[in-house]
Amino acid sequence: MINLSELGKHNNKKRKRLGRGSGSGHGQTSGKGNKGQNARAGGGVRPGFEGGQMPYIRRVPKRGFNNPLKERYAIVNLDALANLKDENIDIDILKQNGILKRGEKSFKLLGSGEIDRKLNIVCNKISKKAKEKIESNGGAVRII
Repeated sequence: MINLSELGKHNNKKRKRLGRGSGSGHGQTSGKGNKGQNARAGGGVRPGFEGGQMPYIRRVPKRGFNNPLKERYAIVNLDALANLKDENIDIDILKQNGILKRGEKSFKLLGSGEIDRKLNIVCNKISKKAKEKIESNGGAVRII
């Protein structure tokens, strides 16, 4: 940490004054060298330009595709349902209890965890294990 009393040591570097005579060390070409694209006013190349060589961004393979129509399911495990008071569970109840986020439209129920009561569940997808656990407790599953 620098104190105000120590500022004098750090802030006394002079800026480079370009084009102010040969005695300054930065006269004549102002540190730009002799001729060439970078010596000209407005000179230089755009980002990614490699001097006519095939640019890196065009050399590397580009693969993959994100399908905007793909159905994406939020994952819900049985242990998340164990704390719910409702017997009939659907997507609205999961959103109200904060298990699903607001934008999620469909969910898949997986069998991780245990439940000890009867549940009636309406879901988009369900695993075999989760379905067995729910039906063994006298519950029902409806897939929409």
